[in-house]
Amino acid sequence: MTDTVAARLEAAGITLPPAGAVAGNYVPWVRTGDLLFISGQLPLENGTLQVAGRLGEDLGLEDGQRAARLCALNLIAQVKAALDGDLERVTRIVRLGGYVNSTPDFTAQPKVINGASDLMAEIFGDAGQHSRAAVACPSLPLGAAVELDGVVEAP
Repeated sequence: MTDTVAARLEAAGITLPPAGAVAGNYVPWVRTGDLLFISGQLPLENGTLQVAGRLGEDLGLEDGQRAARLCALNLIAQVKAALDGDLERVTRIVRLGGYVNSTPDFTAQPKVINGASDLMAEIFGDAGQHSRAAVACPSLPLGAAVELDGVVEAP
């Protein structure tokens, strides 16, 4: 594995999107001490929702994993903005909160959020190993399939 976050992103063929604007009375991230708390990110690409619907109803596991990955890319973009463009400052992805728009009988929320967790490990290496929650929701903003928030350590 390459030594820098930038090199890992390049090796994976990933160009981060610009950090998205907020859609309400909140900020995209808050720093307290060495921790960054990143607000919920949706599966947006170029400002457009890419994966809408409910897992177990009109979406399958692969759709959910794709949505989680897009959310994670947007979360990383917010981290990059919070750190003035320097992702090398990230020392740990501390926690991810994954919210999955799903039917009551759909129980693969952890597998859906693996789409985000796998990306964090790929891009941040050992520092990408994190704690997390993966929970079901009856609906999410804009009808999104997944929403992701996170806590990142970056001195």
